[in-house]
Amino acid sequence: MLKKKVEFDWSGWLYGLISLGAAIALWMIISHTEAHVVFATPAEVWKAFLEGLLSGKLLLHIWASLRRSLSGFILAFVCALPVAFVMGWYRPVRLLLEHWVKFVKSIPPISYITLIIVAMGVGEAAKVTVIFIGSFLVMVINIYQGVRNVDNTLIKAAHVLGAGDISIFFKVVIPASLPYVMVAARLGLASSLTTLVAAELTGAQMGLGQMIQEASMYFKMDIVLMGILIIGIVGTVLDRAICLLERRLTAWQETRSI
Repeated sequence: MLKKKVEFDWSGWLYGLISLGAAIALWMIISHTEAHVVFATPAEVWKAFLEGLLSGKLLLHIWASLRRSLSGFILAFVCALPVAFVMGWYRPVRLLLEHWVKFVKSIPPISYITLIIVAMGVGEAAKVTVIFIGSFLVMVINIYQGVRNVDNTLIKAAHVLGAGDISIFFKVVIPASLPYVMVAARLGLASSLTTLVAAELTGAQMGLGQMIQEASMYFKMDIVLMGILIIGIVGTVLDRAICLLERRLTAWQETRSI
């Protein structure tokens, strides 16, 4: 039995290193101009990172933010799946909910902060709720579009072969919508991180958003920039994890590298 040879993508790593080097060089140039007031130097940011790491506070901030983001995202994903599939599969439900979902989606999650604080206080539930709202609507719309874009030929072929509606839904619609589900998961996860700072406006004691806000009050731009970079790095790592899962679940798809 012949084993498929896995080739290492040297070009991808090379271009990635070049891009990273160019970004750091540009950062160093900008930080040594008048913009230094806003952009701390890489050395200053690295020093702030080490100090936070050694003190243990940085890990606590990262864990608090990660816990909130993942809690809101997972809850939103679990709720978005049935809502989106029902909207896409049943026309009356779609007509009832589609315009409301799009209407609420156009409102920034930060707009709900005052209402959420009044209703739920400033505890963890309020923060998770803000993240939930931002992630849920993004995922509902994307998964719903996936259900709507299922090839009608596949559904007709299944009907001809004697499959019922329930069988078609589970064996045709769900597998065909899976790529959209994974894209929705990636967008929902990104949305959970983008609303993180807004969520931590609700009286957080710990978290990267709280750390950034507190540092900005004292004009500690090295800590502000460090917090922003850490959020970006965490988001990138989580996105890559979902990409790996997507490749396993949608290996049947034909993909083309450019």
